[in-house]
Amino acid sequence: MPLICPTCRKSETRVVDSRDDETVVRRRRECLDPRCKHRFTTYERMEAPRLYVVKKDGRREQYSREKVLSGLRRACEKRPISDSQLESTAADVERALFARGESEVPATLVGEKLMEALKALDPVAYIRFASVYRSFRDVESFREELSALLK
Repeated sequence: MPLICPTCRKSETRVVDSRDDETVVRRRRECLDPRCKHRFTTYERMEAPRLYVVKKDGRREQYSREKVLSGLRRACEKRPISDSQLESTAADVERALFARGESEVPATLVGEKLMEALKALDPVAYIRFASVYRSFRDVESFREELSALLK
């Protein structure tokens, strides 16, 4: 569908300049009508598909990258892990979830993907996250997880 010049309402325009960042493409356009030659800007934003997380009790809530990052930050508190590493980890997990092509994913899958990523990133952060996520009931279950990590 051609873009219409906002001044003369003709549908013949060309792109003069294009700038791209992660979330939006900015295009400077020019009307091709020789009497008009008006320049204007358009913005293109990609619409991300919606992903819902199905909780253990059956509730559904929209996937939140901020919530994932918050959990990662808590697990990695006072650990030698940069914010860019956490962002990258969250992006990797998010990509894996969206790659499934489903509109809903179980919360357990999100948690398992995060634990998998944390195990490779930092064992202490992994144990911290696992202790909350798996809600260890006693010291023995915690010890079992720790010994599995040490193997």
